[in-house]
Amino acid sequence: VMQECYVQNTAREYAKIYAAEAEPLEGFGQVPEIIPIFLVHRPANNIPYATVEEELVGEFVKYSVRDGKEINFLRRDSEAGQKCCTFQHWVYEKTNGSLLVTDLQGVGMKLTDVGIATLAKGYKGFKGNCSISFIEQFRALHQCNKYCEMLGLNSLRTTHQKQRKAPSMKSKTLPNSSAIKKAVPKKAREPRGCISSEH
Repeated sequence: VMQECYVQNTAREYAKIYAAEAEPLEGFGQVPEIIPIFLVHRPANNIPYATVEEELVGEFVKYSVRDGKEINFLRRDSEAGQKCCTFQHWVYEKTNGSLLVTDLQGVGMKLTDVGIATLAKGYKGFKGNCSISFIEQFRALHQCNKYCEMLGLNSLRTTHQKQRKAPSMKSKTLPNSSAIKKAVPKKAREPRGCISSEH
């Protein structure tokens, strides 16, 4: 449960810095917000720790896809979806490709239940594994949009193609990415097939 709070609130801090850079840009407009999650201790309860967060009312949309195989038109075509993709690109670039915020989902510009994938297990205290290399897939599949351009982000497609074309160059062997997934109430959201935190 503590890791669940750590994931979402760390992603929230990145989102605040992203907002501070993006909002002043002419024409950028509203920026997605990751809502805070709080840890509650209930010593008299059988499950002594729980998380509490704001209830989001409205259509719940998944703006980022785990494995890149699902076509999500709201992700590609909506303003919120494009800005979520730009946020992922921004975090990826700010952390030199070491960290990626995943599973961006929520109602409108308010996001919750996010995940974090890291290039190396234990990076910044994150733990857990998924069989899919989120970071590698993001780098290969991300398509920049006008918001990426407004922030001056480097094209990942060019970088990815250069890396694929030049295998003879000396390069670091990258370990499999790790990802932290959170345990959420079964009635609230779909299972995601990854290791989750235990309560």
